[in-house]
Amino acid sequence: MSDAISKNSAKSASSFDEGFDGRAEIITAWNRGLAPDPALTVSAWADRYRFLSSRASSEAGRYRTDRTPYMRGVMDALSPGSSARRIVFMKAAQVGATEAGNNWIGYCIHQAPGPFLGVQPTTDLAKRLSQQRIEPLIDESPELRALILPSRSRDSGNTVLAKKFAGGQLVLTGANSAVGLRSMPARYVFLDEVDAYEGDVDGEGDPVALAVARTRTFGHRAKVFLVSTPTIKGLSRIEREFEASDQRRFFVPCPHCGMLQWLKFERLKWTSGEPSSAAYHCEGCDQPIAEHHKTAMLSAGEWRATATPADPHCVGFHISGLYSPVGWLGWADIAREWEAAQGDDAALKAAKNTLLGETWQERGEAPDWQRLYERREDFAPLVPGCGLILTAGADVQHDRIEVDIWAWGRRLTSALVEHIVLEGDTCREEVWGKLTALLGQTWRHENGARMRIARLAIDSGDGRNTAAVYSWVRRVGVGQALAIKGVEGFDRSTPVDGPTYVDVNEHGRTIRRGVKLWKVSVAVFKSETYRFLRLDRPTDEELAADTPFPDGFVHLPKSVTAEWVKQLVAEQLVTVRDRRGFSKLEWRQMRERNEALDCRVYARAAAWLLGIDRFDDAKFETLEEELRVAAEDEARPADQRGLTPTTAPVRRSDWLGRHDKWF
Repeated sequence: MSDAISKNSAKSASSFDEGFDGRAEIITAWNRGLAPDPALTVSAWADRYRFLSSRASSEAGRYRTDRTPYMRGVMDALSPGSSARRIVFMKAAQVGATEAGNNWIGYCIHQAPGPFLGVQPTTDLAKRLSQQRIEPLIDESPELRALILPSRSRDSGNTVLAKKFAGGQLVLTGANSAVGLRSMPARYVFLDEVDAYEGDVDGEGDPVALAVARTRTFGHRAKVFLVSTPTIKGLSRIEREFEASDQRRFFVPCPHCGMLQWLKFERLKWTSGEPSSAAYHCEGCDQPIAEHHKTAMLSAGEWRATATPADPHCVGFHISGLYSPVGWLGWADIAREWEAAQGDDAALKAAKNTLLGETWQERGEAPDWQRLYERREDFAPLVPGCGLILTAGADVQHDRIEVDIWAWGRRLTSALVEHIVLEGDTCREEVWGKLTALLGQTWRHENGARMRIARLAIDSGDGRNTAAVYSWVRRVGVGQALAIKGVEGFDRSTPVDGPTYVDVNEHGRTIRRGVKLWKVSVAVFKSETYRFLRLDRPTDEELAADTPFPDGFVHLPKSVTAEWVKQLVAEQLVTVRDRRGFSKLEWRQMRERNEALDCRVYARAAAWLLGIDRFDDAKFETLEEELRVAAEDEARPADQRGLTPTTAPVRRSDWLGRHDKWF
């Protein structure tokens, strides 16, 4: 057959001028294009041709698939000989997935050329990938170096985001660029960290759908590789893609009984406080498996499908950090990080995502209001002993301003001190004068000290009261009052962002000492509040034995009404679909009024801005000492108050009651 092709090719070439020097090259390229894809798999290619650079890898030298045996099945599904067309990889961080994607890129350039589209979450990350991973991939592989001209060569077609080679081109772009996603047809598409992609790019739709649409003209020869560490359940793209696949798990044999099983976090057991004792317990014989067995277990492992997909050409793989090779992430490391994350939603989410490769479940069901109402405590109007700082949250309605004052202490324990309703038309000055007066009030701590509000966060509203809020914050000064605006999203790393200046002059320049606006991720603080409200109160016997309250426990006074408690749990976290059909998590009101929950969120944002999440033990000890000194001062005769006791020469915080220079 090849002889016939050569004769036909030669006959077609006869129409060219006899002296044309490129005729042989054209015939060679024609024959290469008609040749079938090679039988060599991606993993075999990597073992033969791939070298890891010290610039891009902690283990420089020849690439060895045996180092991460679970990646063999993933890479071989990317090979032309596999019938898989959509390959999904949901995984923990640092398990070798990016290198597998780079192997696929190198393989396609060398063995099965065609247009290749690589997509990162942003264009900046695409540039970083090119410089830190793709360029070392080419530089360290002689076969690839011969196919891609150096970038300094004239008309080489080699730029940071584009690499030309015989038979194809590699184009890198960001999921935040609609132009980049629709710039070319592509036989191969590599979508990396898809859970970090925007939901809608430049108003043109889902970036994954836009990229996959580039492969339509290639039919059954196209391949799409979707990779990501998952994020939040109900929002995670990679989890949705994995659940639509055949859901393959990597089964490894027990060294004791030989039973094949895939590794689950709940089978990793250790003595509390001793993560170094971590060992995996077999599902069959329940014998502890030491980590040094992992290398042999991985070598004997195999991928098994656990579901039947609607599309037989869609395959999915899941791997957790439990499979990480010896010398990378150990079982003791996982146990240590998991223990350290307890009590911190942000750390637990990161551990769930990056260590286990699983989605984080936002718990948004409302706690039982009756249980909260029944456990109220008798401490108001005093600030309880756990309270070291007071913050307030203010919610502005058209006929009133509702304010909740919260006390905060160690480990984010909190107590509601007072709920105040300032009646009055918020379009008039009288009610704002009442709010100003509230900033000067004091509340007595149970040790006798008097405390005032350290920060008050007030919602700038939806437009009706925005100007009035800005005007009031400007008058009282930004030291004690903060204008905030609630935004969507679950950004636990920065739940309060800003500030931005909302006061500008006619030339668009910021007015000095103008109003600052802080953006608050209300979803984060609502989720945290509900988690804290679910904590169980220690029994009377436990309290008598000095058992501490759980970290984050919320103390409610007898003075609050059932209506207020209902408002505190008035919302529910639900999964909804927007008008484009994309899923998202959203807090929805289950009853008409929710001011108590809003005020709690605003007061929590004020505490976050004060830095209470970052206070160490020394800082809390200083606050406790300041309160003690303030209590001693309060107990003195009136004509001697305000003098610092010589027994405790500490600076008094601005939020202690007798500091007269707050503003």
